[in-house]
Amino acid sequence: MAAEHFSVDERTSLTRSNNLELLLFRLGCAPGGGEHELYGINVFKIREIMSMPRVTPIAASSPYVLGAAEIRGQTIPVIDLPVLMGCNPVRGRNILLVAEFARSIQGFAVEEVDDIVRLDWGHVLSAENVAGGDRVTSIARIDGNRESPRLALVVDVEQVLRDVFPDLHRNVEPEDVGAPAVLPAGARILAADDSAFARKHIEQGLGAMGVEYIMAKTGLEAWNVLDRIAHEAEAAGQRARERIALVLTDLEMPEMDGFMLTRRIRGDARTHDIPVVIHSSLTGAANEAHVRNAGATSYLSKFAPGELAETIRRALAS
Repeated sequence: MAAEHFSVDERTSLTRSNNLELLLFRLGCAPGGGEHELYGINVFKIREIMSMPRVTPIAASSPYVLGAAEIRGQTIPVIDLPVLMGCNPVRGRNILLVAEFARSIQGFAVEEVDDIVRLDWGHVLSAENVAGGDRVTSIARIDGNRESPRLALVVDVEQVLRDVFPDLHRNVEPEDVGAPAVLPAGARILAADDSAFARKHIEQGLGAMGVEYIMAKTGLEAWNVLDRIAHEAEAAGQRARERIALVLTDLEMPEMDGFMLTRRIRGDARTHDIPVVIHSSLTGAANEAHVRNAGATSYLSKFAPGELAETIRRALAS
């Protein structure tokens, strides 16, 4: 099953309604128990789902890499997701999820695929201290607000890549971002991302640029912060932009996604002129078109600190 079956119209419908499509899969027995816990990943990140192909071991590779597989003429690394998440795949690693995000293509070995479900981001809650540790961003309530819904752990794919390929995700240094950014006196950047690794990376980049910032874990948290600051600015006879010079947001976040956050900012007279930069691991022309339709100032793919810094400087000058 290829991810291309999601048409542009379907993606537009999802992004306009604060919804997502979640691919559900199992990795084996959960840590410390016998249950086969349910995990999830945004379907927009999945290019293809297939039976496990032949995998060739790679000498001196990460213990989390099974090897390499040739998929449609391209050689990609195959990540052992069960081992990485601390699970025991008692039924085997039967399925390969070919994923494209954050400027790279890789395969995830999983035990089995369960389902694809459509959810409101309001049913996806930020995760704290759950199985999988910092490799889980959120918990999805598959059956909505029912008293005892099925739960799925949403994998932090950005943290996964950082753990598997640490040499490709080094800390951000001042020389990576170029000249400092200049904000109006007393102004800060408001940033939102649900991935712990992404937040750390963004904080390093903004710190290297010499700017003050506020960091949020969800779109809803970011909106609540912005709403409060806009109210305080209005009471003081100021524009909200004098206090928040720019909003930097991820797309995929619990409770409220980046599309909805952007539309709220653009639809509020107090905040409509604040530049919004969307910084996402989702790639492709379709996502860029949705970003423009939502009213964002700029869009760029994670993680390239130099490009992010230049995009922020341009947006601040707009």
